[in-house]
Amino acid sequence: MDVFSPAQCVGYIAFVVGILAFLQKSDRRLKFLNASECLIYTVHFALLGNLPASASTMVSGVRSLLALRTRSPMIALSMLILGVAVGVHLAKDILGWFPVIASCIATVAVFLMRGVPMRLVLLSSTLLWLVNNIISGSIGGTLLETSIAVVNISTILRMRREARIA
Repeated sequence: MDVFSPAQCVGYIAFVVGILAFLQKSDRRLKFLNASECLIYTVHFALLGNLPASASTMVSGVRSLLALRTRSPMIALSMLILGVAVGVHLAKDILGWFPVIASCIATVAVFLMRGVPMRLVLLSSTLLWLVNNIISGSIGGTLLETSIAVVNISTILRMRREARIA
């Protein structure tokens, strides 16, 4: 595995953007940076040849951008249907479903949840992406999801601590 291949380098960029996203206490900034990370991931996974992950991250990026403008349950449902359609079309085995399920879980979080509960559900999505990235050989993606999990947990703890103080 070439750690400086174009695919891996794109993954490193996603790593940086993902860390910046989950350092945010603002839901809006989190969603915008998450959308940016997803669009970078789309290219990364396409270069790695993981089409279910690439398409799922594209859906996730669009979802995060839409979630900046609306919290409509109908839009959330539409994005879930699109995500499942991606899985049906591209997932050839159970591992191909990991990014699809992760994307669907995150869709529920970003459209229907806020604050700490949203971040907890996003954490479950992160863990599924972590498994996908390890299997895909994504160095930046594996580092990213591991770091996102740690940063997300840290942000959740900070938000809970600040809520107790206020």
